This record gives sequence, C-alpha cells and structure tokens, in this order.
Amino acid sequence: MSEDFTLPSVRVTAPPADRFAEFLKRRGKRVTQQRRLIVEQVYSHHDHFDADELISHLQELIAQRKVSRPTVYRTLGELVEAGLLRKMVLDGRSVFEHDYGYPRHDHLYCQMCNSLIEFHSAEIEQLRDAVARRHDFQVHGHRMFVTGVCATCRRVQQEG
Repeated sequence: MSEDFTLPSVRVTAPPADRFAEFLKRRGKRVTQQRRLIVEQVYSHHDHFDADELISHLQELIAQRKVSRPTVYRTLGELVEAGLLRKMVLDGRSVFEHDYGYPRHDHLYCQMCNSLIEFHSAEIEQLRDAVARRHDFQVHGHRMFVTGVCATCRRVQQEG
C-alpha cells in the first residue's frame, strides 16, 4: 500500500471568478462587485471555513458597506450551486471547501477540535471501483469522512 497521501494537482480551464461569472450570467444574474470581493476572499487561500469565518475575513468590507452579510450567505449558496464550493455539515455546522480546481480527496475529522485533515488514496478509489464493477454501478464520485480524535486532542486528554 502506498504511503503517499498528498493531493494531486488539478488543471483548470478558467479562474474561479470567471467560472462564477459564467454561472451567474447563465442564470440571468449580475456579476456585482460584492460577489467579486467574496469570490476573491474565498479563493485567496485554501482552507475549510464556515460563513462566520468568511464574514470575519470580510469584516472591513462589511463595515465599509461594500459587502453585506446576507450577500455573503447568498453568494456561498450560489458558489455551491455553481460547483465551485462543496458544502459539508459537521456537527450541525455548515463548512465549505473548494471544489473547482481542487483534487478529489477524503477527510479525517477530529470530533473534539473539528479539524479536517485532507488526504488522497488511490487504494480507496481502486476498492470503490471494484465494488462498483461488481454491482454494475456507475461511480460519479465519493466522499469519505473518517471520524475520530487527532493526536493533539488525545495528548490534551491524557494530560488532563
């Protein structure tokens, strides 16, 4: 079994902002400055985040009335619809991650600190495909979350 669980690179045909603009235009919606600012912030780095964390990063723009809280929530939904973000519900909390331009991957999820560790496994995909072949099942993708407790939280538990 391979011990390399790093995520492979993915090539995209257009930047996320352009893909989002195409999506909005197909839906008859405008590409507003607010939406552009939100997409820029979301794609400025890769991290799992919830709406409150995004709003925190946009706080200065919200204070200047360049972006509104309702627009943040609405735009997150549109980014999910457009296939640019993936929404996951973890312990009742909606968490988002990049979907477009980001490789397929699975997660280890710490139930104590809510951290997510991403990994890729060719062996898991091979097993998935073998089971699908046996059942004449057409795979479109998969999502796996392994739940447990991370090393840091276990150390804290042992010390306490």
